[in-house]
Amino acid sequence: MTHWIRFEHAGVVNFGTLTDNTISLHEGDIFNEPCDTGVELRLEEVTSLIPTAAGKMIALWNNSRAMAEKLKQATPIEPLYFIKANGCYLGTQETIRKPPSYAGKVVFEGELGIVIGRKCRVVSKDESSRYIFGYTCINDITAVELIGKDSTFQQWTRAKSFDTFGAVGPVVTTGLDPAHLSIRTVVNGQERQHYPVSDLIFQPAEIVSALSQDMTLDAGDIICCGTSVGVGSMKPGTVVEVTIEGIGTLRNQYVD
Repeated sequence: MTHWIRFEHAGVVNFGTLTDNTISLHEGDIFNEPCDTGVELRLEEVTSLIPTAAGKMIALWNNSRAMAEKLKQATPIEPLYFIKANGCYLGTQETIRKPPSYAGKVVFEGELGIVIGRKCRVVSKDESSRYIFGYTCINDITAVELIGKDSTFQQWTRAKSFDTFGAVGPVVTTGLDPAHLSIRTVVNGQERQHYPVSDLIFQPAEIVSALSQDMTLDAGDIICCGTSVGVGSMKPGTVVEVTIEGIGTLRNQYVD
Protein backbone atom coordinates (compact mmCIF):
# COMPACT_ATOMS: atom_id res chain seq x y z
CA MET A 1 0.00 0.00 0.00
CA THR A 2 1.10 3.55 -0.74
CA HIS A 3 -0.36 6.62 0.98
CA TRP A 4 -0.45 9.68 -1.26
CA ILE A 5 -0.81 13.08 0.35
CA ARG A 6 -1.27 16.54 -1.12
CA PHE A 7 -0.15 19.51 0.94
CA GLU A 8 1.00 23.09 1.08
CA HIS A 9 4.53 23.95 2.22
CA ALA A 10 6.16 27.38 2.14
CA GLY A 11 3.26 28.68 0.06
CA VAL A 12 3.59 25.97 -2.62
CA VAL A 13 1.20 23.05 -3.24
CA ASN A 14 3.01 19.71 -3.59
CA PHE A 15 2.30 16.01 -3.26
CA GLY A 16 4.15 12.94 -2.11
CA THR A 17 3.98 9.65 -0.27
CA LEU A 18 3.44 9.48 3.48
CA THR A 19 5.20 6.88 5.64
CA ASP A 20 4.53 7.29 9.35
CA ASN A 21 5.11 11.06 9.72
CA THR A 22 7.56 11.48 6.85
CA ILE A 23 6.57 12.78 3.41
CA SER A 24 8.68 11.88 0.38
CA LEU A 25 8.20 14.77 -2.02
CA HIS A 26 7.27 13.82 -5.59
CA GLU A 27 6.89 15.78 -8.80
CA GLY A 28 5.07 15.31 -12.09
CA ASP A 29 1.61 13.77 -12.41
CA ILE A 30 0.36 11.89 -9.37
CA PHE A 31 -1.66 9.61 -11.69
CA ASN A 32 1.10 8.95 -14.24
CA GLU A 33 4.53 7.81 -13.04
CA PRO A 34 5.32 10.56 -10.52
CA CYS A 35 9.00 10.99 -9.67
CA ASP A 36 10.47 10.89 -6.15
CA THR A 37 12.63 13.99 -5.73
CA GLY A 38 14.58 12.62 -2.78
CA VAL A 39 13.38 15.51 -0.59
CA GLU A 40 11.70 14.60 2.70
CA LEU A 41 9.45 16.69 4.94
CA ARG A 42 7.86 16.05 8.31
CA LEU A 43 4.07 15.92 8.40
CA GLU A 44 3.96 18.64 11.05
CA GLU A 45 5.81 21.00 8.68
CA VAL A 46 3.01 21.06 6.11
CA THR A 47 -0.69 21.87 5.79
CA SER A 48 -2.65 18.89 4.49
CA LEU A 49 -5.01 19.48 1.57
CA ILE A 50 -7.54 17.22 -0.14
CA PRO A 51 -5.37 14.33 -1.37
CA THR A 52 -5.79 14.98 -5.11
CA ALA A 53 -6.73 18.11 -7.06
CA ALA A 54 -10.51 18.46 -7.11
CA GLY A 55 -12.48 16.87 -9.91
CA LYS A 56 -16.20 16.21 -9.79
CA MET A 57 -17.66 14.50 -6.73
CA ILE A 58 -20.35 11.88 -7.29
CA ALA A 59 -22.19 10.46 -4.30
CA LEU A 60 -24.44 7.42 -3.99
CA TRP A 61 -27.79 7.32 -2.22
CA ASN A 62 -29.46 4.21 -0.76
CA ASN A 63 -26.40 2.00 -1.16
CA SER A 64 -26.47 0.37 2.28
CA ARG A 65 -28.36 -2.82 3.04
CA ALA A 66 -28.65 -1.96 6.73
CA MET A 67 -29.87 1.57 6.03
CA ALA A 68 -32.35 0.43 3.38
CA GLU A 69 -33.75 -2.13 5.82
CA LYS A 70 -34.02 0.42 8.63
CA LEU A 71 -35.79 2.99 6.42
CA LYS A 72 -37.83 0.31 4.61
CA GLN A 73 -36.43 1.40 1.25
CA ALA A 74 -36.48 -0.88 -1.77
CA THR A 75 -33.15 -2.23 -2.98
CA PRO A 76 -32.18 -0.20 -6.07
CA ILE A 77 -31.55 -2.05 -9.32
CA GLU A 78 -28.77 0.35 -10.29
CA PRO A 79 -26.69 2.95 -8.41
CA LEU A 80 -28.65 6.06 -7.45
CA TYR A 81 -26.49 9.15 -7.28
CA PHE A 82 -26.20 12.92 -7.23
CA ILE A 83 -23.28 15.29 -7.91
CA LYS A 84 -21.75 17.63 -5.35
CA ALA A 85 -20.22 20.89 -6.57
CA ASN A 86 -16.43 20.77 -6.66
CA GLY A 87 -16.34 23.91 -4.52
CA CYS A 88 -17.50 21.83 -1.55
CA TYR A 89 -14.17 20.07 -1.02
CA LEU A 90 -12.57 20.21 2.42
CA GLY A 91 -9.31 18.70 3.69
CA THR A 92 -8.63 16.98 6.97
CA GLN A 93 -8.32 19.26 10.04
CA GLU A 94 -10.24 21.99 8.20
CA THR A 95 -13.50 23.47 9.50
CA ILE A 96 -17.02 22.56 8.36
CA ARG A 97 -19.13 25.73 8.28
CA LYS A 98 -22.90 26.13 8.21
CA PRO A 99 -23.91 28.31 5.25
CA PRO A 100 -25.49 31.70 6.14
CA SER A 101 -28.51 30.89 3.96
CA TYR A 102 -29.50 27.83 6.03
CA ALA A 103 -30.62 27.47 9.65
CA GLY A 104 -31.54 23.78 9.85
CA LYS A 105 -29.78 20.54 10.79
CA VAL A 106 -26.42 19.66 9.28
CA VAL A 107 -25.70 15.93 9.13
CA PHE A 108 -22.46 13.89 8.95
CA GLU A 109 -22.12 10.74 6.84
CA GLY A 110 -18.96 8.63 7.04
CA GLU A 111 -18.16 6.86 3.76
CA LEU A 112 -15.55 5.13 1.63
CA GLY A 113 -14.36 7.26 -1.28
CA ILE A 114 -13.09 6.02 -4.65
CA VAL A 115 -10.49 8.15 -6.47
CA ILE A 116 -10.42 7.73 -10.25
CA GLY A 117 -6.94 7.48 -11.77
CA ARG A 118 -7.50 7.87 -15.50
CA LYS A 119 -10.20 8.70 -18.01
CA CYS A 120 -12.92 6.10 -17.79
CA ARG A 121 -15.82 5.73 -20.19
CA VAL A 122 -18.11 2.71 -20.78
CA VAL A 123 -16.04 0.09 -18.96
CA SER A 124 -17.15 -3.28 -17.66
CA LYS A 125 -17.14 -4.33 -14.02
CA ASP A 126 -14.15 -6.59 -14.71
CA GLU A 127 -12.22 -3.70 -16.28
CA SER A 128 -13.17 -0.98 -13.85
CA SER A 129 -10.54 -1.69 -11.17
CA ARG A 130 -7.86 -0.58 -13.64
CA TYR A 131 -9.36 2.93 -13.53
CA ILE A 132 -9.40 3.20 -9.73
CA PHE A 133 -6.33 5.02 -8.41
CA GLY A 134 -7.11 4.38 -4.77
CA TYR A 135 -9.41 4.92 -1.81
CA THR A 136 -9.95 7.64 0.78
CA CYS A 137 -12.22 8.65 3.67
CA ILE A 138 -15.27 10.84 3.09
CA ASN A 139 -17.61 12.88 5.24
CA ASP A 140 -20.55 13.59 2.92
CA ILE A 141 -22.10 16.52 4.80
CA THR A 142 -25.75 17.41 4.23
CA ALA A 143 -28.08 20.32 4.97
CA VAL A 144 -30.74 17.69 5.43
CA GLU A 145 -33.80 19.91 5.91
CA LEU A 146 -33.29 21.46 2.47
CA ILE A 147 -33.88 18.26 0.54
CA GLY A 148 -37.66 18.26 0.95
CA LYS A 149 -38.17 21.95 1.73
CA ASP A 150 -39.87 22.60 -1.62
CA SER A 151 -42.52 19.94 -2.27
CA THR A 152 -42.13 20.38 -6.05
CA PHE A 153 -38.40 19.70 -6.25
CA GLN A 154 -36.00 17.73 -4.04
CA GLN A 155 -32.88 19.84 -3.53
CA TRP A 156 -30.13 17.22 -3.31
CA THR A 157 -27.51 19.27 -5.13
CA ARG A 158 -28.01 22.35 -2.99
CA ALA A 159 -28.22 20.39 0.27
CA LYS A 160 -24.95 18.59 -0.47
CA SER A 161 -22.89 21.27 -2.24
CA PHE A 162 -22.31 24.09 0.22
CA ASP A 163 -18.72 25.16 0.74
CA THR A 164 -16.94 22.73 3.15
CA PHE A 165 -19.61 20.00 2.73
CA GLY A 166 -17.32 17.50 0.99
CA ALA A 167 -14.59 16.48 3.44
CA VAL A 168 -11.95 14.14 1.96
CA GLY A 169 -8.69 12.67 3.24
CA PRO A 170 -6.31 12.49 4.89
CA VAL A 171 -4.65 10.54 2.06
CA VAL A 172 -5.57 8.40 -0.89
CA THR A 173 -4.24 4.86 -0.53
CA THR A 174 -3.24 2.79 -3.55
CA GLY A 175 -2.82 -0.98 -3.57
CA LEU A 176 -5.68 -1.41 -1.12
CA ASP A 177 -8.35 -4.11 -1.45
CA PRO A 178 -11.62 -2.53 -0.29
CA ALA A 179 -13.48 -5.81 0.14
CA HIS A 180 -12.60 -6.30 3.81
CA LEU A 181 -12.54 -2.66 4.92
CA SER A 182 -14.88 -1.04 7.40
CA ILE A 183 -15.86 2.59 7.94
CA ARG A 184 -15.88 3.95 11.48
CA THR A 185 -17.30 7.37 12.38
CA VAL A 186 -16.59 8.84 15.81
CA VAL A 187 -18.37 12.00 16.94
CA ASN A 188 -16.97 13.85 19.96
CA GLY A 189 -15.20 10.66 21.02
CA GLN A 190 -18.26 8.39 20.70
CA GLU A 191 -18.62 5.81 17.94
CA ARG A 192 -21.68 6.50 15.81
CA GLN A 193 -21.03 4.36 12.74
CA HIS A 194 -19.06 1.16 12.20
CA TYR A 195 -20.01 -0.81 9.12
CA PRO A 196 -18.22 -3.03 6.59
CA VAL A 197 -17.84 -2.30 2.89
CA SER A 198 -19.72 -5.58 2.39
CA ASP A 199 -22.83 -3.71 3.63
CA LEU A 200 -22.81 -1.72 0.38
CA ILE A 201 -25.34 -2.90 -2.17
CA PHE A 202 -23.09 -1.87 -5.05
CA GLN A 203 -19.38 -2.49 -4.54
CA PRO A 204 -16.66 -0.14 -5.87
CA ALA A 205 -16.01 -2.00 -9.14
CA GLU A 206 -19.75 -2.10 -9.89
CA ILE A 207 -20.14 1.58 -9.07
CA VAL A 208 -17.35 2.72 -11.37
CA SER A 209 -18.61 0.56 -14.22
CA ALA A 210 -22.20 1.77 -13.86
CA LEU A 211 -21.27 5.46 -13.66
CA SER A 212 -18.96 5.14 -16.65
CA GLN A 213 -21.98 4.14 -18.76
CA ASP A 214 -23.54 7.53 -17.96
CA MET A 215 -20.60 9.92 -18.04
CA THR A 216 -16.87 10.16 -18.56
CA LEU A 217 -14.97 9.82 -15.30
CA ASP A 218 -11.70 11.74 -15.20
CA ALA A 219 -8.54 11.38 -13.14
CA GLY A 220 -9.13 13.01 -9.77
CA ASP A 221 -12.88 12.46 -9.71
CA ILE A 222 -14.12 11.15 -6.37
CA ILE A 223 -17.04 8.80 -5.84
CA CYS A 224 -18.65 8.61 -2.38
CA CYS A 225 -19.90 5.05 -1.96
CA GLY A 226 -22.85 5.86 0.33
CA THR A 227 -23.34 5.60 4.06
CA SER A 228 -24.98 3.23 6.51
CA VAL A 229 -26.91 3.54 9.77
CA GLY A 230 -25.76 5.91 12.48
CA VAL A 231 -25.74 9.25 10.66
CA GLY A 232 -26.75 12.21 12.77
CA SER A 233 -26.76 15.97 13.12
CA MET A 234 -23.88 18.11 14.34
CA LYS A 235 -23.95 20.92 16.87
CA PRO A 236 -21.42 23.78 16.83
CA GLY A 237 -18.12 22.47 18.16
CA THR A 238 -18.78 18.88 17.07
CA VAL A 239 -15.67 16.97 15.97
CA VAL A 240 -16.24 14.19 13.43
CA GLU A 241 -13.57 11.56 12.71
CA VAL A 242 -14.00 9.09 9.85
CA THR A 243 -11.48 6.24 10.04
CA ILE A 244 -10.75 3.45 7.56
CA GLU A 245 -7.93 1.03 8.31
CA GLY A 246 -5.18 1.36 5.73
CA ILE A 247 -6.17 4.94 4.94
CA GLY A 248 -6.24 6.82 8.23
CA THR A 249 -8.53 9.32 9.93
CA LEU A 250 -10.32 12.27 8.37
CA ARG A 251 -10.92 14.79 11.15
CA ASN A 252 -13.04 17.96 10.96
CA GLN A 253 -14.80 20.27 13.38
CA TYR A 254 -18.18 21.85 12.68
CA VAL A 255 -18.87 25.48 13.55
CA ASP A 256 -22.03 27.54 13.14
